[in-house]
Amino acid sequence: MAMEVAPLHRESSSSGNINKHLTDDGKYVRYTAEQVEALERVYAECPKPSSLRRQQLIRECPILANIEPKQIKVWFQNRRCREKQRKESSRLQTVNRKLTAMNKLLMEENDRLQKQVSQLVCENGFMRQQLQTAPTVTDASCDSVVATPQHSLRDANNPSGLLSIAEETLSEFLAKATGTAVEWVQMPGMKVFIFFFFFLFYICPGPDSIGIFSISQRCGGVAARACGLVSLEPKKIAEILKDRPSWFRDCRNLEVFTMFPAGNGGTIELVYSQIYAPTTLAPARDMWTLRYTTSLENGSLVVCERSLSGYGAGPDAAAAAQFVRAEMLPSGYLIRPCEGGSIIHIVDHLNLQAWSVPEVLRPLYESSKAVAQKMTIAALRYVRQVAHETSGEVVYGLGRQPAVLRTFNQRLSRGFNDAINGFNDDGWSLMNADGAEDVIIAVNSTKNLIGANNSAHSFSFLGGILCAKASMLLQDVHPAVLVCFLREHHAEWADFSVDAYSAALWKAGSYAYPGMRPMRFTGSQITMPLGHTIEQEELLEVIRLEGHSFAQEDAFVSQDIHLLQICSGIDENAVGACSELVFAPIDEMFPDDAPLLPSGFRIIPLESKAKDTQEVLTTNCTLDLTSSLEAGLAINHAAVDGSSSHSLRSVLTIAFQFPFESNLQDNVATMARQYVRSVISSVQRVAMAISPSGLSPVLGPKLSAGSPEALTLAHWICQSHSYHLGAELLRSDSVGGDSVLKHLWHHPDAILCCSLKSLPVFIFANQAGLDMLETTLVALQDITLDKIFNESGRKALYTEFAKLMQQGFACLPAGICMSTMGRNVSYEQAVAWKVLSAEENAVHCIAFSFVNWSFL
Repeated sequence: MAMEVAPLHRESSSSGNINKHLTDDGKYVRYTAEQVEALERVYAECPKPSSLRRQQLIRECPILANIEPKQIKVWFQNRRCREKQRKESSRLQTVNRKLTAMNKLLMEENDRLQKQVSQLVCENGFMRQQLQTAPTVTDASCDSVVATPQHSLRDANNPSGLLSIAEETLSEFLAKATGTAVEWVQMPGMKVFIFFFFFLFYICPGPDSIGIFSISQRCGGVAARACGLVSLEPKKIAEILKDRPSWFRDCRNLEVFTMFPAGNGGTIELVYSQIYAPTTLAPARDMWTLRYTTSLENGSLVVCERSLSGYGAGPDAAAAAQFVRAEMLPSGYLIRPCEGGSIIHIVDHLNLQAWSVPEVLRPLYESSKAVAQKMTIAALRYVRQVAHETSGEVVYGLGRQPAVLRTFNQRLSRGFNDAINGFNDDGWSLMNADGAEDVIIAVNSTKNLIGANNSAHSFSFLGGILCAKASMLLQDVHPAVLVCFLREHHAEWADFSVDAYSAALWKAGSYAYPGMRPMRFTGSQITMPLGHTIEQEELLEVIRLEGHSFAQEDAFVSQDIHLLQICSGIDENAVGACSELVFAPIDEMFPDDAPLLPSGFRIIPLESKAKDTQEVLTTNCTLDLTSSLEAGLAINHAAVDGSSSHSLRSVLTIAFQFPFESNLQDNVATMARQYVRSVISSVQRVAMAISPSGLSPVLGPKLSAGSPEALTLAHWICQSHSYHLGAELLRSDSVGGDSVLKHLWHHPDAILCCSLKSLPVFIFANQAGLDMLETTLVALQDITLDKIFNESGRKALYTEFAKLMQQGFACLPAGICMSTMGRNVSYEQAVAWKVLSAEENAVHCIAFSFVNWSFL
């Protein structure tokens, strides 16, 4: 066995040769090829062997017998370092290629912007000249992109006519994608993608996270544009984007009716598309379009599309009444190959016929930001998501493959959209078609609505599906904040018994309505994440709600409920983004082909506009039909805040689906209507609680216009305690500024406030008070004072009440009260005092402090 020792040379000190190592006496140890081969075999099995493993290696391999264990340890250290350097070098080379491509894209975007500036300067000069010479003459040059010729199939009965339309569409699309045919402006809220380019490079998956997002200004219809880098081949990207229903959640259907080969190797397709309506207040859209796929001389791949007029109704003429014909102006995808992937340009230009929706919804149909979020940005994100999953770097929960999880997302979203729209060709029909009800009830008796492939999930015993849905206008509530609250606090708005009923019919041999067992929620909500998109704007998870039955025969039977849930639009900075929380009961085994019956919430922001006393609606307005909106029924005009000229408004759509047996349709309809009304009431209270004009959801809801803010109420409670009892409720160092509220909230004693009414109800509680009553801030408003005391406690309170009102405070002896869950709570003493407003002559409420309380 040869082991050569050579003198140390300076020039070899930086060579990094892994087969030479420096010894303690300043000499290099050079390994033979056989020794390196033996070490490499061990490294492949275990890159970081222990000391015992290295000693065992020396014993097992005679060719390594003359090498010290310390030298072998150094060899493995250097080998790991070399492997790490190799991987890092490869990663940096890949990133460098992507950065080069992205830099090219940014330079092209800069050139385009310079051309746009020059064009605007010329137009400005021309307009100025026209105004000086002929004030009555107006220039229509800025509307040039609007004057898009309307092509019908009467002009395209032959391949040459189709090719002429296709080439014209291609030319107009390229002018929008890379030229100045449309005046593009930066998408609000998306500047971070360019200005913090290098910062994002270090915290995101690299340049793939960078994009340029723009919306149209001063052009007909609504338009959005996106540019970005994707680590996929152009053909793969085109294949993904042409399958619009897979990534555009609002696309109900896309059918290719005819395909013609183009002379240049491309294809021309005649496509019919249907687009879901986002709310119950507007009809759905459909389109007939010509789609042209071709390659350019520079190797780029183009998929462009435009509407064709005069093509009549869709394939199902009977369902045409539920659709309004929308128009797609030249739009599409320009996909350019580059080193490391492709550079993609996306343009969406639509005319959604805003005239066909109620006035309050028109800002949504006239918003380029909404189109950007729903279509343009969604398309780029979806392609990037597929590329990220293809790389094999994504790890998902419960061993699910990315394609399976994407299918769950699509099924949840599609089922929810079907419930909201209730298309006749799907089998839906209205039960209350007179429009007088605030909650719309629709019924579907189609047996295969749920569409499970597994025969074990046949629902032949069901009479059908019933959907209860409604829409309402919210004000001063951010959609993302409200959806996050609903997601994290299921018990604030849901009825566990109703959830249990829906889930029970999903289990073989379970009971059905009636006989819906009384249940209670234990308060435990366990979230099991399944996956999320790379930018985490969408989450897929399984929710387990732990419950117990009050029925004695079910006392030892698990009543847990499992929900498959998708939450999207949770980024508060995403301008124009829709927020959704959609869920469906699911079996705890969670099979891939599990049947789903989605329900949930969708909150769509509307463009801010100046407040007007004739336009502003309060959150108490429930909007059920278009006619109600346009006629202004059930409108409660709100007072105008003169200090603010804008209002954050959004439309909330709620849809809940319930299975039912044929002979119980009316019973389930009554239950569903009452349940949705209850959910609406709860959401209104939550919205009031988290509204910037009300109190924080952590601190409690603002119950009425006369209620004080949380901080003010905290000061009143403490000042009144000191005034009546002569002692401070909080430490002296805790009574300044905003800290009063914080210390009151975390006070160890349970502090509750109730109103001064004939039937006092609680209006505030600190954290200890909520824990003692086992309730939440929203549910607190439904608890009356007499419900928490037992008989002896109520007698003690009645005895001391006159004293309380006369001298301002009263002390109740030790006793027992009850939580909302029926548990007994003992306390050493209860102190009650009047809470005075700032004038000290008006009693605002009564406060109680339960000292040293504990559950029995």
